[in-house]
Amino acid sequence: MAAACRLCGSTGLAGVVDLGATPPCESFLTADQLDEPETTFPLHLRVCTECWLAQLPPLITPEQTFTEYAYFSSYSTSWVEHARRFVEEQDPRPGAFVVEVASNDGYLLRHVVERGVRCLGIEPSANVGQAARDAGVPTLTAFLTEQTGRRVREEHGPADLVVANNVYAHIPDVVGFTRGLRALVADHGRVSIEVQHLLTLMERNQWDTIYHEHFQYYTVASAGRALASGGLTLVDVELLPTHGGSIRLWAVPDPSATPSYRVADVLAMEKAAGLHELSGYHDFAARVAKVRRDLLRFLVDAAEAGHTVAGYGAPGKGNTLLNHCGIRPDLLPYTVDRNPYKHGRFTPGSRIPVLPPERIAADRPDYVLVLPWNLRDELVEQLSYVREWGGRLVFPIPELEVVS
Repeated sequence: MAAACRLCGSTGLAGVVDLGATPPCESFLTADQLDEPETTFPLHLRVCTECWLAQLPPLITPEQTFTEYAYFSSYSTSWVEHARRFVEEQDPRPGAFVVEVASNDGYLLRHVVERGVRCLGIEPSANVGQAARDAGVPTLTAFLTEQTGRRVREEHGPADLVVANNVYAHIPDVVGFTRGLRALVADHGRVSIEVQHLLTLMERNQWDTIYHEHFQYYTVASAGRALASGGLTLVDVELLPTHGGSIRLWAVPDPSATPSYRVADVLAMEKAAGLHELSGYHDFAARVAKVRRDLLRFLVDAAEAGHTVAGYGAPGKGNTLLNHCGIRPDLLPYTVDRNPYKHGRFTPGSRIPVLPPERIAADRPDYVLVLPWNLRDELVEQLSYVREWGGRLVFPIPELEVVS
């Protein structure tokens, strides 16, 4: 039976790139699990030729990934600052009610709490939701569905502002989730959604952001259709530099609302790039293959020359990169991460040890392979000490670059 698009139901799905089969990218292993098998799932990105939603088949459930989660937003200094600026710009006043869906560890709502504004986080991961509560952010442990949205509205009232950052790609039931957003927001309210832009993913070769917990990849065209499916109207869009290039979508419940000129501008950019037809997707797999060859060649040459290499970061995107490239501890003995939750664990599939960041200064490697390339400016500054011993940073995306 042919797979069907989860948004429009069409069976006209065309292959974009096949990255093989990998474990879920946040399923870090403990030492006791190293002798156990890992379940892998196909990682084949397809695009619907009817509504142009790029998507992976829903082979895993959100419950498998997000019930306990290894990602804590507050460990990214630049991301917390991004959230602080957003709250400052929106300037919620006392008497307003702000809800964030997938609120993680309270990285954004803590700025709302500081203003004395009533708010609620909805976060499915019990461990990171507890971190938010410990920080003073009211947080409900739940996945957003239409029923959850209605229950929150009944208990707390409608929200003046609903925020959903880096979650709209993470839900296989996009229609049900959107209906949940509509249930939360007041008739006069607004919904803000930040999600990676498929245009920048394609243009900047960001293929490592393809992993199982990202079920879909949006253009503004496909996002507008998804919002409409749940009773929301896209009225504005902002282009953001976060996560390598994101879009902030603004939606309202009013079906007669008129989109801004910026919506038309971005739609025109997408059309010019060929993303509203198949032509824009044809050469992507070849560009992915080149990154793979170049990175493997670099690591093999470094090993044969006796140079040492360490990794920096253990993000989900890094695990797509490591697994598709076939990188194992012989080429990358370890990586480090600021998140203590990951220390002493091993990356899924590649089984590379994750250590505290202090290990880099202790070992003084010749090269540091930076896996969260989307935080480049932040990490170049954090890792400036590597130059003290002549070490160099290596960025694999969008193409291999060695920085002195």
